[in-house]
Amino acid sequence: MIERPEVLIVGAGPTGLASALFLTERGARVRIVDKAPAPTPTSRAQVVNPRSLELLASTGVTERILAEGRVVTAVKFYEDWAPIAEVDFRELPSPYRLTVLPQARTEALLAEALAARGVVPERGLAFEALVQDETSVMASLKRADGGVETVTVPLLLAADGAHSGVREAIHVDFEGHVFPEPWPLYDIELDCPLDIDSAHVSLVRGGLVFMLAIRPGLWRVFGDVENVLERVPPGTVVGKVGWESTFHIADKVASAQAVGRVALAGDAAHIHSPVGARGMNLGIEDAFVFASCAAGALRGDLLRIEAYARLRRPVHTRIVGRMDKLTALARGRPRWVEVLRNALLPAVTGFGPAARMIRELVSGLDHDVGID
Repeated sequence: MIERPEVLIVGAGPTGLASALFLTERGARVRIVDKAPAPTPTSRAQVVNPRSLELLASTGVTERILAEGRVVTAVKFYEDWAPIAEVDFRELPSPYRLTVLPQARTEALLAEALAARGVVPERGLAFEALVQDETSVMASLKRADGGVETVTVPLLLAADGAHSGVREAIHVDFEGHVFPEPWPLYDIELDCPLDIDSAHVSLVRGGLVFMLAIRPGLWRVFGDVENVLERVPPGTVVGKVGWESTFHIADKVASAQAVGRVALAGDAAHIHSPVGARGMNLGIEDAFVFASCAAGALRGDLLRIEAYARLRRPVHTRIVGRMDKLTALARGRPRWVEVLRNALLPAVTGFGPAARMIRELVSGLDHDVGID
């Protein structure tokens, strides 16, 4: 445990780990806790985007991600698996490319880099409550054995997910909505005719099917239609299911990104559709900006936490808003939306400025990080 930490981070997912790493790089004393007894072995996110790779480059994590990951060169679109459009990701205004690496491995690499700097997440330690004043935040943490610990720090970062207890404790609303239909998801062994260097989206009656090779022979498959595994391309041989789940898409943004000495980042601050692969990556960007602002606050300029909120809120609202519109179109419901989607997609992806906007949105290069 860090003696007299300056920043308490609640949540040891990718946002919390990246925050701890960026803060440590800036010389801050950090303590990071998580209620889960161990890291989650399954992976929601599968892609690290160029923006995240740029931000992590100085930590050494980018080099390790590139060594393990695999580049995605395009997103290909189909109508019932007949090709209709493609967006190429090989030419981007970044030295990096979209890289496939399961979130569990990304988290492990972040944790290893953090441990090399002397910081290890404390697991089985859950956030319970907090009070703050003009000088500090006092947080109560509950151990797995039921004991309660109180820690006092200058700053606290909530990276504790969509059901953030910290966000609730500081009385911040989570504004937005949930799409009604379930999305079944599989990580599954497939012998599939699709190329493994692209992501694939097939527009089908009543929804869509998304496919991405995690590695040769193992695919992430999800969609908003029943019997998703019966909607894979003709000629596909379906093998063993490694993991299956079901999720609902919610598009929400916190009504405030900071209150006093407490800030929100990652899923605690925003959640949205997996369309665009921005969730984990947007959280890593939050972590980078928070570390910069927190460094100033720890030197005595508490207005830097207000600056964090001012910088991040428009980014969160803009990106979640765009994802919400894309999801509303992509899900193909009701029928008139499906007809419009199928007609518009080839034209939009073939139009230079629109294709560039899609590339920048997915790659995370659609705005400057904007640290002031």
